[in-house]
Amino acid sequence: MAISSPARLHLPPSCRRPAALTSLQSVDESTAACQWQGRLLPVAAAPLRLRAVRATAAARQPFDNGSGVIEAEGEEEEDGHPRLKIAIVGFGNFGQFLARTLVRQGHTVLAHSRSDHSTAAADLGASFYADPHDLCECQPDVVLLATSILSTEAVLRSLPVHRFRRNTLFADVLSVKEFPRNQFLSYLPGDFDIICTHPMFGPESARDGWAGLPFVFERVRVGDCPARRARAEAFLGVFAREGCRMVEMSCAEHDAHAAETQLVAHTVGRMLATLGLRPTPIDTKGYETLLRLVDNTCSDSFDLYNGLFMYNKNSTELLHRLEAALDTVKRRLFHNLHDVLRKQLFEGSPPLNTDGPGSSSAAESLSDDRP
Repeated sequence: MAISSPARLHLPPSCRRPAALTSLQSVDESTAACQWQGRLLPVAAAPLRLRAVRATAAARQPFDNGSGVIEAEGEEEEDGHPRLKIAIVGFGNFGQFLARTLVRQGHTVLAHSRSDHSTAAADLGASFYADPHDLCECQPDVVLLATSILSTEAVLRSLPVHRFRRNTLFADVLSVKEFPRNQFLSYLPGDFDIICTHPMFGPESARDGWAGLPFVFERVRVGDCPARRARAEAFLGVFAREGCRMVEMSCAEHDAHAAETQLVAHTVGRMLATLGLRPTPIDTKGYETLLRLVDNTCSDSFDLYNGLFMYNKNSTELLHRLEAALDTVKRRLFHNLHDVLRKQLFEGSPPLNTDGPGSSSAAESLSDDRP
């Protein structure tokens, strides 16, 4: 429904366009189609519509076809690194962990989550949006998915992705990689850029910094345009600047390795936790390492562990191998025990004709009893 009287489309305060820019009407098409730095804003030439009214397909993503589009100049830090506007979707423990570094590097951080984390976001210097539509109106350069593995599909379905720019970069930090890759390719428009990543660390293991810690990534789909490639490198540069060991690897290869590293660690840690292991006055260094493993793995939610199992196709085979390995060790132990018992019962018993104290009298007694 068109608004006849002067009205202003609702925008979050941090996303409203400067008044000085509204007089500009267009920008060169070849330039606009490749832009990512700064904010691309639609010129208010068409009648305004209430947000509840669904726009046409062309109006849903009007930000890189060059028609009625203006661009605000991007910003760079003093050291020359570009500043990105990064929307973190899923602002729980790990999302907040990432936000601290992003804000410190000078990036604009927007946050969205099903739970209200507005206070935590404000403390970190980020802006929190409970409504995903408000988040979309801010037109982030990068949308970073930091949800749980189990909720990935539901969260993607809940996002009005048609309201982002057509060239928006989507990335994730999930602990499995083929699953989010397939979800992105299924639910996101074909023009969106996609990078799948996995920081192989968390708040506990990286409490002293990210330097030297592995960061795995795959450029699943990045537009063949200098600006979009530059944006992808700027996003990856967030982790490179912190000293991460950058490991480029396919999602399939990552999951094969992750089953043998993460799933084993989490499984053993939770098995040991089930045993109820506690510190003792005579702990060895090895035992202390096991206790730390319990702390590190059990500090994560069971949903994470469950997601590692359910959404990594290599996990079932790995658990069977782990169980078979335990059986092999047990068989070896019991075989050795059997050998010891056999020697004690048979080879260690004195023969009946062994000479020794009382052996003669015993033989004589047997002779006397004979008929």
